Amino acid sequence: MSDLPEPIPAATLVLMRERPGGPPELLMTERTGTMAFAAGALVFPGGRIDPADHAAAAAWPHLPDAAARIAAIRETIEETGLAPGVTPAPDDIPALRVALARDEDLGPLLARRGLALDLDALTPFARWCPNFREARRFDTLFFLAEAPACAPEPEVAAEEAVRALWASAADILAEIAAGRAHAIFPTRRNLERLARYGSIAEARADAARHPVEKIVPWVEDRGGVPWLRIADGLGYPVTGELLETARRR
Repeated sequence: MSDLPEPIPAATLVLMRERPGGPPELLMTERTGTMAFAAGALVFPGGRIDPADHAAAAAWPHLPDAAARIAAIRETIEETGLAPGVTPAPDDIPALRVALARDEDLGPLLARRGLALDLDALTPFARWCPNFREARRFDTLFFLAEAPACAPEPEVAAEEAVRALWASAADILAEIAAGRAHAIFPTRRNLERLARYGSIAEARADAARHPVEKIVPWVEDRGGVPWLRIADGLGYPVTGELLETARRR
């Protein structure tokens, strides 16, 4: 029997925007160095799925992942000040963030302002559940979404992140390879997958070709050298990395 703690259900949003003459840019934040999980790492906005997210999900009985979609939207608002999946586009996001910081529920909060959630704006992309003992262990659903038109520049929540940035997946990977940034194993694998897309439409089409399966990395011995691996056929161009570098970067 495994002595690993039960994973925490979570959701993450890969927010994308088109860039003239180049591949889409992705929104990422750099976590503060004092966080219990992924301290100092580049991450996509996201966090745990709360009971209120499950309660609100009852309005979408046809979507089994509705709670995760709601959590991904809520966390993106909280962490970046951007509101994908909210219609019409809110004009009082600072007030929304203050209310969410007071633990007000997102659904009623939007309804009072004449706003609604558009969960169809999110495309299921992946599910990762690393099987290692860490400070936090998450079972995370990843979604794709396009940034709202005329969205303001992101503003990070200071208690969680030190900066937010828009950049292509290839540029982010180059920063990690150069040692100017770092990211955990699932983030790097997702960046490599995202780097293949020339548009948001391409990303969504590829996601549709690969139904979401839970990805649980494992350690594989290759000639006495441990590698961290994921299964083939899930849409990822890189499926293994030396364990030494996988845990360090």
